Amino acid sequence: MLKQKKKYIDLTTDFLTIPEHYESPLDLKKTQEAIDLIRETFRRSLAGALNLSRVSAPIMVYADSGINDDLNGIERPVSFPLGATGETGEIVQSLAKWKRMALADYDFEPGEGLYTNMNAVRPDELPDKFHSLYVDQWDWERIMRDDERNHTFLNSIVQKIYAVIRDTEKIVCEHYPELPEPYLPEKIHFITAEALLQRYPDKDPKERETAIAKEFGAVFIRGIGAPLSNGVPHDGRAADYDDWSTEAEDGHPGLNGDIIIYNRILDTAMELSSMGIRVNPEALIRQLKQKKEMHKTKLYFHKRLLNGELPQTIGGGIGQSRLCMFFLRKVHIGEVHSSIWPDEIRKICKDHNIHLL
Repeated sequence: MLKQKKKYIDLTTDFLTIPEHYESPLDLKKTQEAIDLIRETFRRSLAGALNLSRVSAPIMVYADSGINDDLNGIERPVSFPLGATGETGEIVQSLAKWKRMALADYDFEPGEGLYTNMNAVRPDELPDKFHSLYVDQWDWERIMRDDERNHTFLNSIVQKIYAVIRDTEKIVCEHYPELPEPYLPEKIHFITAEALLQRYPDKDPKERETAIAKEFGAVFIRGIGAPLSNGVPHDGRAADYDDWSTEAEDGHPGLNGDIIIYNRILDTAMELSSMGIRVNPEALIRQLKQKKEMHKTKLYFHKRLLNGELPQTIGGGIGQSRLCMFFLRKVHIGEVHSSIWPDEIRKICKDHNIHLL
């Protein structure tokens, strides 16, 4: 534990970036009001843009169902014994697989989808300016036709989501004149993870993201999860939701990606959303083999998918607190939601006018 605490002190700039003379444009009361404005404005606009209906979602699932999200495949969920049944429950880490089953069970049609207010706990997350043990996001999923399983359709959905993000920024800035003017660009730039590697071969993935985000303001990086030409994935992805191993017409893999924007206040890239076209049975088997996780084919979710019981979908998660942090020009995610932070970080923040909730 002492080593962990010392790490935060030695690597403060990695976990916390403090602009000189930082002071939040909004006080604590206005911040809470603005968070409510952002969430209501964004959810309504997203639902309209993607034809989504709100549904209620679970905060816990059975541990042996295969429904919980493995994220990068290594994160441990919070688990606990269920006194009523003797089984084990898990707090969700996201709802990537649950949403797809809900679309089938609720009889949604192609072109229709759902969204939900997802709250999760990720105990292995390393808290920093963008990450927290607590996660809140708009989880959404939409049924698609088989002929939409391509990059053109993926890009069209990205553009719709980005338009909602950009419009929300304008509304928030108009409502609160204390905030700097909107600065997201009109259009989002598209690039594959492999092309990004070739563009910045001397940089690591996070440095590449910052470089491309700083150049274009907003970017969608496609093909995250499969090994690139250097043998290393841009970032990790679980094998059983996004289809990241499909060979594309340009020779590069990926029917998924991340929406990244440039955060001027912090001078760095900031991920707002991870999303993608979901695996079909062929892609699921291919990716499970690559990850050496074929044992998962015996789990409830995976059996339903392989048996043809689930529709082809596209979906993702959009960070609620990330959006609030960005729109309100905050420097730490703890300024827009309450969580657990190391004592050192709390002290540093207090000494520099950063009010953690």
